[in-house]
Amino acid sequence: MRRRDFVRAGGVLAAGGFAAPGLLLASKTGRADLVLRGAEVFDGTGAPSRTLDVAITGDRIEALGEGLPAGVTELDLRGLALAPGFIDIHSHTDLSLLVEPRAESRIRQGVTLDVTGQDGSSILWSERDALDRDASHRERYGVGLGFRDLAGFFDRLDRDRPAVNVASMVGHGSARAMVIGYEFRPATEAETDRMRALVAEALAQGAVGLSSGLEYTPGSFADLRELAGVAAPLRGTGLPYASHMRNEDDGLLAALEECLQVGRVAGVPVQVSHLKAQGERNYWKAESALAMIEAARESGVEVDFDRYPYIAYATGLSNLFPAEMRAGSDFVARLTDPETAPAMERAARDKIALLGEWDAVQITSAAESTRWARGRRLGVLAAERGVDPWALVVELLVAGGGSVGMIGYGMDEQNTARLLAHPLAMVCSDGGSYAPYGPLSEVSPHPRAYGSFPRWLGHYVRDLGVLPLAEAIRRITLRPAEKLRLEDRGVIRVGAFADLVAFDPATIADGATFEQPHRYPTGIEHVVVNGVVTIRHGEQTGVRGGRPVRGVAAR
Repeated sequence: MRRRDFVRAGGVLAAGGFAAPGLLLASKTGRADLVLRGAEVFDGTGAPSRTLDVAITGDRIEALGEGLPAGVTELDLRGLALAPGFIDIHSHTDLSLLVEPRAESRIRQGVTLDVTGQDGSSILWSERDALDRDASHRERYGVGLGFRDLAGFFDRLDRDRPAVNVASMVGHGSARAMVIGYEFRPATEAETDRMRALVAEALAQGAVGLSSGLEYTPGSFADLRELAGVAAPLRGTGLPYASHMRNEDDGLLAALEECLQVGRVAGVPVQVSHLKAQGERNYWKAESALAMIEAARESGVEVDFDRYPYIAYATGLSNLFPAEMRAGSDFVARLTDPETAPAMERAARDKIALLGEWDAVQITSAAESTRWARGRRLGVLAAERGVDPWALVVELLVAGGGSVGMIGYGMDEQNTARLLAHPLAMVCSDGGSYAPYGPLSEVSPHPRAYGSFPRWLGHYVRDLGVLPLAEAIRRITLRPAEKLRLEDRGVIRVGAFADLVAFDPATIADGATFEQPHRYPTGIEHVVVNGVVTIRHGEQTGVRGGRPVRGVAAR
């Protein structure tokens, strides 16, 4: 299929019209700053595409139509699709944008807005913790922080202007750490009230929802009463409770029910983070999970979910162990304590049995003294070094003080396509920001950090045909914007922010692999962020237009 034929087919298959007649306006303000000529424009609503010019002045779209007047700068987009900038509803870029504000792995895959503060962890620190993090960042990256909450982080982004826009959730785990620490116990009513106040304050500073990470400490120590109580400030805002659920394998369905129940009890929307069914014995649960979500929707819970387009996940190597074994500050010591080590070994081997083999685990980050493990599979590496894989796990965790990154190969391709195609699905990366150079190149990340959105539009949409192109674009533009109540984002219309991506639907593809993760995608030709051309002909211009995007409670 020729490029133009494919683009038009994507639009024709989608339902609905392109836009209200009043959308197609000629510029009335003289020469626009930037005019994009002749693209097949997908406006983000799922409507069919149309061949149009787009005029931009400042950070907004000024006009859409055919034969618009000349602009100060022009780009010829004939043969390309033009979409709203991609919104990553579940991202882990956070502080890395201060280390490398060019956001290479984000902007080059068409992401113009990262939603950070995920899995219960956000910028919400005690004064002591803030000082420690500042010192650590200065030592490792030469970059100071100087803030301890979202207000300070957003002020910093306003000054530094990274290449992408940034919104943030507030993390339940971060609030719990401030109020309770890492004690393995329920919260008291007074402690829940204090966490609730922290969440309300973060919403007033611009948070776009509340996230929980119930597989991680200290979030895993919370019960339903606490979670619903802490989510209460969301009521009436329309902002969601987003959850990395308590379990995504053997206990998936019970964990999903808990997640939905938080929404029911608190009376708030729900976003199920990176929905999956891990381990072959659990693949069948994907359909049951979708049925539960659909039933909850019918009963009045505004629930949606997101998923990255890969069959492997990324987490910490410590997640080979249940939460109770990770509680407290002596986790690493328990790995070698004769009293506790046998039980921990059994738990880790049970998790490996779920995944199938030791080579289902690949190390992404490790301490400098064990950097030889980065990017390697555990089984192969253990054999090379002549040690048992369990002994290697202990060695890596002890060297890293418990902080070691891993990829787990635990999902099914058929399930992945089924989940991504579901009407309530959005697409995320669940990835951080990296670059093939500098300090952010020193780990071996999941390829989703570089390739999620090109992989979605290339492999799943073009090659497998899971959705028409117009609807596939809606899933990564207007849908997440609406879920987070973001005004004038995720859509191409007059007056909307000029966050735009021009790409070739016939060639767009992810380039990163698990073995070579620091590779850029192909097919992304131009990226505009708040009217600033940041990617031109596939390369950085050196000009950054990103800014913090604050939530409705702060407006």
